[in-house]
Amino acid sequence: MPFLLLFFLAAPRLVDMTPAVATQPVGNDADDPAFWLHPANPERSLILGTNKAAAPDGALVVFNLRGEVVQRVGALDRPNNVDVRGSIAALTERYRRQVVVFRVGESGVSRVGEFAVFAGQEGNAGAPMGIALYQRPRDRALFAVVGRKTGPAKGYLWQYRLETGGGSLRATKVREFGNFSGTGEIEAIAVDDEQGIVYYADEDCCIRKWHADPDHPQAGEEIGIFGREGFRGNREGIAIYREAGGQGYVVCTDQIPNGSEYRVFRRSGDQAAPIAVLRGGADSTDGIEVASVALGARFPRGALVAMHSAGRNFLVFPWPLARE
Repeated sequence: MPFLLLFFLAAPRLVDMTPAVATQPVGNDADDPAFWLHPANPERSLILGTNKAAAPDGALVVFNLRGEVVQRVGALDRPNNVDVRGSIAALTERYRRQVVVFRVGESGVSRVGEFAVFAGQEGNAGAPMGIALYQRPRDRALFAVVGRKTGPAKGYLWQYRLETGGGSLRATKVREFGNFSGTGEIEAIAVDDEQGIVYYADEDCCIRKWHADPDHPQAGEEIGIFGREGFRGNREGIAIYREAGGQGYVVCTDQIPNGSEYRVFRRSGDQAAPIAVLRGGADSTDGIEVASVALGARFPRGALVAMHSAGRNFLVFPWPLARE
C-alpha cells in the first residue's frame, strides 16, 4: 500500500485543453510557431509560424491572435524553426543553409539580413533546423543557438552572437556545444534567459540542459538530463512558461498522431518527472511556444500555441495551469 500511494502521488496530473483559436492554414506544412508580444497592448500581439516547404512556397506567416493571416513572407527555402526576442525574429532556412533575421513589430516583419551557418559541414550536418534566441541579461547581447538535421555526439549545436544595429546584421560564431545520443535528431531548442539555461530535445533520448552564456566558466559542460521516461512519441517542441522568482515550467511536446501531449516540468528545482501532462487534440505536434503574460480575455494566464499537422495550422490554447 505505501508503494501504491507513492506511485499515485508522483503521477503527473492530466489536463485537457480546448483551443480558443485555430489559425488559418499556412499552406503546405506548418512547423514551428513563436509569439511576438506587443509591449503596450498584449491583445495586439502576433503569432509567427513557418510553412516548411521548398521555395517559392516556403514562408514565414504572421497571424493576429484571432488566427487570421496578416502577412506572408514567401520565397523561403524550407524554413524550419522560428524564435523571437524583443523586436528581433530569426528562422532557419534549411535548403539555403542560413538563418534569416527579421525586425518585428505591430505592423508585421521586415527582413534585416541573413547569415550562413555550419560552415564546412557537409550534407545534413550543415542543414539548419532548430533555433532559439538568447538575450544575456547582464549586457543585453543577443545570440542564436542553432541545431541541424544531423550532427556529432559532441558539438551538435552552434551558437552565434548577433549584432543588428543600424539596420545591418553581423553574426559571429562563439562556440560549438551540446551532446547527442546518436539516434533521431535534435530540433527543438529553447532558452531561459533569466536563468541562463539552454534546453533542447534529444528526440529519442531525453531533454538536455546547458549554460546559455558562452562565457560561463562551465559553458562546455552538460548540467542536466531529464525527460527520459514516459514519452510515447518523439520529444519535439520546447517552451518556457516564466513566473517571478525563477518559478514556472518547461514544456516539451510528446509527438503523438491525432493527440499530441505536452509534458510540463518545473522550471526550478526537481525536474526528474513531469508535474502535469497537457492534452489538446493537436495532430503530431512539432513546434510549440508559450506566452507567460495575459493576452486578453481569452488568454487570461497566457497561451500555448502548438503546431497541428492535420490542419496545416496552429492551435492556440489558454494556458491551463494556475500560477504557483
